[in-house]
Amino acid sequence: MGKVLIFSAPSGSGKTTIVKHLLKRFPELEFSISATSRAPRGEERDGVDYYFMDRAEFMARVEEGEFLEWEEVYAGTCYGTLRAEIDRIWDRGHVVVFDVDVVGGLNIKKLFGEQALSIFIMPPSVEVLRARLEGRGTDAPEAIERRLAKAEQEIAYAERFDRVIVNDDLETAYDEATRVVGDFLKAK
Repeated sequence: MGKVLIFSAPSGSGKTTIVKHLLKRFPELEFSISATSRAPRGEERDGVDYYFMDRAEFMARVEEGEFLEWEEVYAGTCYGTLRAEIDRIWDRGHVVVFDVDVVGGLNIKKLFGEQALSIFIMPPSVEVLRARLEGRGTDAPEAIERRLAKAEQEIAYAERFDRVIVNDDLETAYDEATRVVGDFLKAK
């Protein structure tokens, strides 16, 4: 069993931006592509950003035991990690990087224990989070409100992660994430 890195955060916290930075910095890291039952947004592509499937296919694959973990993150919208994705990455000798919701992140940490480092990316405030989500221009106002309500719940889980990185300045967050991940990769 190889190592895994778990990144979780409320939507709009900068988690994906930080993960992309780390993937460029550490060649041994490889992103685990999650599966979702939602439709693609913007320029998202199947097999690159997510494995997109309708809800019926998603649930059939859950029943077949193909998921390491999965969660209905929003009503009717599921996200999960396919077991085959983890095997694919470990077969290449790489460290798996998860960019998952908070509950999924905690579930993965339980499964992998000391082989996993869980990192929570904390937004500086809910107001900053709102501005970031609105600035994306990818969600309707009611979707933003759902994400903000969920963010408040997710922030309550931060203390259960191995590390919390507050993203109030992106360069500082990059530096801290690079240091924390570098130390984890060097550890036996």
